[in-house]
Order: sequence, then structure tokens, then C-alpha cells
Amino acid sequence: MPLPGRWTTSLMTRYNGSSLLIDCGEGTQVALKKTGWSFKPVDVICITHFHADHIAGLPGFLLTMGNADRTEDLLIIGPRGIERVVNSLRIIAPELPFKIKFHELTRDFETIEACGYTIDAFKVHHRVVCYGYNIRIGRQGRFDAQAAREQEIPLEYWNRLQHGETICENGVCYTPEMVMGPPRKGIKVTYCTDSRPVKAIADNAVDADLFICEGMYGEDGKEGKAREYRHMTMYEAAKLAAEAGPKEMWLTHYSPSLVRPDEYLPKVKQIFANTKMPKDGWMKTIDFVD
Repeated sequence: MPLPGRWTTSLMTRYNGSSLLIDCGEGTQVALKKTGWSFKPVDVICITHFHADHIAGLPGFLLTMGNADRTEDLLIIGPRGIERVVNSLRIIAPELPFKIKFHELTRDFETIEACGYTIDAFKVHHRVVCYGYNIRIGRQGRFDAQAAREQEIPLEYWNRLQHGETICENGVCYTPEMVMGPPRKGIKVTYCTDSRPVKAIADNAVDADLFICEGMYGEDGKEGKAREYRHMTMYEAAKLAAEAGPKEMWLTHYSPSLVRPDEYLPKVKQIFANTKMPKDGWMKTIDFVD
């Protein structure tokens, strides 16, 4: 539940003028307003599951997007039934100036391409069907000017080849593979909440630049409650991070009883050293390597 000074958990990413939101519980649009970021460029909303603290804020959020003069289509991704659930919520937000497209997740693992993002959805283990997400941004290889010269490719074709175009002129075809090096390391953020620790989480968090994971409980003796409600402790999350080896882990989705979750950070760091306990509004810029 939202607390004074702490909203329900959500994540926004921004890349190349396009924003992506994961989950939209009560107070999400107020939290976003505090960042000073705009609602209008939100092109994709990913919903992890259909519990109120992850979706109840959506009708108001959609109305605010409409009031920001958005007219472009919006993509909403979520578990099977996402279209029915969102349209039911929209009884209180029936008129929007943009069209909503839906992608219903039906398999244990799916990949969706949208707005420059590669989105991996992977099923986790909660009391209802729930998914974690990878948000990946690929990066093509370097353009090899020397290879272009050696193959006598006309200079005016270089830019087009670099942007993935195949060019056929006068019976000769030039392809990007002739001048582009192997793909370089891109950017990857892994997000998981409301789940028991399962192998799929560690597998998907491998090589992540940032791994954001539920750390519902930090107190001793909460292991049974975590199992009962299909959540995980901070220490279980840290073990997943230690297995996956991301560059950094942020814990989130704290229990309302954890008024000062950072008290448990030293113990968590013994399992995975580069763990952070973020607060509302935390931001991080992730750049391409080199």
C-alpha cells in the first residue's frame, strides 16, 4: 500500500524520446509528476499482474495522458486477460484521444519489439499469473570504412548501409553485413516483483546493467510469510543477483512494515555487494559502453 513519502512500485524508462512504464498502481501519476517528466511520450505500459497495487492507477494515468494531447497509439502488455481488465477499468475513463493496442502474454517467455525497445516477458511465481520484464536496447556493430573501400563500395551508399539498407544497383548488391562489424553490447534492465525466487528470474537477469527486484521482507523470521504470500525476502533476491551477476541490484516493493528498509542493507550486501535500497524518485542514466 502507498505510505506517506512512499508510493506503490513502478518503473519508467526513457530512451530516444520514448517512455516505457512498468506497472501503474495508486499514486503512480503523482509520483511521476514529482519527477517533472511528461506523460505524453509514454508509448508502452507493461503490467506485471492484476493486483490492485500494480494496476489500480491506470484509469487516471490514461486520462492524464489524454489531457496531455497524446494522439499516438499506446501499447499495453500484460498477462492473458489484459484487454478485458483494462477495458473494465476504463468504464471510468471511456473517452481517450488515442487508440490502445494490447499484447496478451500467454507463454512462459515472449519477446516484443516496440519503440526501439526489445521487451522480454518471463513468467514468475506469484499467487496470480505474473511476469517479469527485460527492457533491452540493442546496438549495432561499428561501420568498417576500410572494408567498404576494399570492396569498392561507393561512398554515397555508406550511410544507407550503416542504417540497415540493402542496395542493388547495376546488377551489384551491397548488404550491411559487408561493412558492419558484430553487434556491440547494448543496454539491459531486468525488472521483477511479486514472486518467489525462481530460476527464470536469475536466468533473465544475467548481464543486466540494472536488476530491479522485489525485496518484500528484511526482518528475521519472515521466510514463512514470504512463502505463504508468494513473495521473497531481500536475502532471497540477493541470492538471485549473486547467481545472475548483474552490474547492480535495486530492491523495491517493500512491505508497509519496512519503514526504514535501508537498515537491512549491510546484511544483504554480504550476499550481493552492489545492492542499493532506492527511495521514490531514484533515477539512473545507463550509457552504452564506449
